[in-house]
Amino acid sequence: MTKVIGVRFRTAGKIYYFAPGKFDIKRGDHVIVETARGVEYGTVVAGMKEVEDNDVIQPLKSVIRIANEQDKRTEEKNRQKEKEAFNICLEKIRKHGLEMKLINAEYTFDNNKVLFYFTADGRIDFRELVKDLAAVFRTRIELRQIGVRDETKIRGGIGICGRELCCNTYLSEFSAVSIKMAKEQNLSLNPTKISGVCGRLMCCLTNEEENYEELNSQLPSNGDTVTTMEGLQGIVHSVSPLRERVKVIVTLEDDEKEIREYHVDELKFKPRRKKAKVSKEEKEKLAKLEKN
Repeated sequence: MTKVIGVRFRTAGKIYYFAPGKFDIKRGDHVIVETARGVEYGTVVAGMKEVEDNDVIQPLKSVIRIANEQDKRTEEKNRQKEKEAFNICLEKIRKHGLEMKLINAEYTFDNNKVLFYFTADGRIDFRELVKDLAAVFRTRIELRQIGVRDETKIRGGIGICGRELCCNTYLSEFSAVSIKMAKEQNLSLNPTKISGVCGRLMCCLTNEEENYEELNSQLPSNGDTVTTMEGLQGIVHSVSPLRERVKVIVTLEDDEKEIREYHVDELKFKPRRKKAKVSKEEKEKLAKLEKN
């Protein structure tokens, strides 16, 4: 078994794992660790726990130290410097006439590197821009092109629900979202109603997807033929999964048609086939295979 702690470097960012070493580290502590991009200041979001050795991705780096007051002041100073770096980079982008939108500037804790995040419609030749920025900051410069979902995650905002965006507050990683999820939940397929601030399908469509799949597997589909408790044949007009109610167009004796509402237990129909549940690990494996 190996002891690990989970560390985040930004709000709702991905959780990275480190060895606590000789330190007694608790959730909420700030720590200094070494990452692939340099020494970083992070917040412990998952306290010390033991995991199987096979579950640890090697090499597992150890915490350098628990952050002290000087480290916290350095981190605050870096956040202020990032605002200045952002404005300088913005000015240089205009000077070079590049078709790119600057999103954020970020210093590593040791000031060994400055990262600039931007969006653009296509590939951008920013070699001259990097040289210009390196001459100003006299440190390593890295420009990263990101997508619109990442842009929204960094900037944050308020969703149509009136709450802060999920991606900016608690979602560590983006899940795959499809239009099928909106159909499963009987939502309007109007893009303006099911799209988030980023212009992509809302991440919250995944929140209740499993529940709706389970409920819908026990209900008929729109257009299905059903038999009512009175023995009448009818066509399903609409379904309310949460209430387990079904509106049916029934044909009466005088050939008149009427819409009646029934509870699902009051109808006879051929149930849908249940989908085999796929675990999170299996989904990740499938996603990797698709990428390859």
